[in-house]
Amino acid sequence: MIKVEFIPSGSVTTPKGFRAGATYAGLKKKESPDLGILASEVPCTTAGLFTANRIKAAPVVLSQKRLQSGGKASGVVVNAGCANASTEERGLMDAAEMAGLAAEVIGVPADEVLVASTGVIGQLLPMERIRDGMKRVAFTLDGGNDLARAIMTTDTIPKAAAVKVEGADFTIGGIAKGSGMIHPSLATFLCFLTTDASVEKDFLKLALRQSADLSFNMVSIDGDTSTNDTLLLLANGLAGNEPITKKSRLADAFQQGLNHLCIHLAKLIARDGEGATRLIEITVSGAPNVFAARLAARIIVSSALVKAAVHGADPNWGRIIAALGRSGVEVEEKKIDLYLGNIGLLKDGRPVPFDHDEAVRVLMKDEVPISLNLNLGIGAATAWGCDLSEEYVTINSAYTT
Repeated sequence: MIKVEFIPSGSVTTPKGFRAGATYAGLKKKESPDLGILASEVPCTTAGLFTANRIKAAPVVLSQKRLQSGGKASGVVVNAGCANASTEERGLMDAAEMAGLAAEVIGVPADEVLVASTGVIGQLLPMERIRDGMKRVAFTLDGGNDLARAIMTTDTIPKAAAVKVEGADFTIGGIAKGSGMIHPSLATFLCFLTTDASVEKDFLKLALRQSADLSFNMVSIDGDTSTNDTLLLLANGLAGNEPITKKSRLADAFQQGLNHLCIHLAKLIARDGEGATRLIEITVSGAPNVFAARLAARIIVSSALVKAAVHGADPNWGRIIAALGRSGVEVEEKKIDLYLGNIGLLKDGRPVPFDHDEAVRVLMKDEVPISLNLNLGIGAATAWGCDLSEEYVTINSAYTT
């Protein structure tokens, strides 16, 4: 068993050779950091995943092209308050200028800087504010946490963490943002991951995809997917290890460390869903295969009726079964077991008498675990989401005003 330890107060700058800084440039209505830079002392092998939305923001288009060209990245520049999406050629020019401005701060070529943005769609970046703000970005000892705050929009808490794997000399750190417009295939979601491990590019891409499928692609808050989703993993190799490949001794250690970190950040996103009061965890086991398990878990955790029932502490298990049934996953009703925490609700597809008051108490907890066993195979998966509250409507009815 590979042991993964979380590093107290860890962030994206915990791995060797990474630094970050942020400032308030006037992009957010509230005076808090909204422009920042992540930088590495040396160019990094880099992997990225981006939105599945057919409408892609300018920074996504720019960063995708730079990664597809095979080049390395030395930094990332990011802003909140404006998505720079649906801004046509002007948006691409502004994204490229952001990269150039950050490159001057870091002291690297412009094409080694990737770009990310989050905020309102359809508005041009206020470039004068960005130019002025870039001059004030200062790299500090707490820069990783400053950057985590700078990428927040409707988030209520910054999301940062770092891990170390027992028996390995490398560290993996990361920050993320996301609170609304969150659904599998990434989400309004930015996440920057760093490691001082030396990792071969093909394995880095594979490891990132596997971790994303276990974590960020298993989170749903409201069923919407953004135009700006960006997940980046930068490896600078300053730990001094031999490059990790798929067949390396350290491959499993790296994958497990990355998995732990991504799942932790994904759960922070689900817990911080807009208006959320509870974290919902759906575990599906006994599915014909892992893909069916993932699909079923995602459909259930995405259900507005299931979310509303959890918010109202209503043990209406029929909503869970109905969501499962419409998922398209193979099921045999007579084989389904359903649990709310440790409380059995269905056994072999038959309702089980349960203590209603005890079920309400489970639904009132900060974390609500729901598990289903389809008893058809060995496929298993877990998805995370949150309850649906009146506050979600309030937040999104006045997002631009």
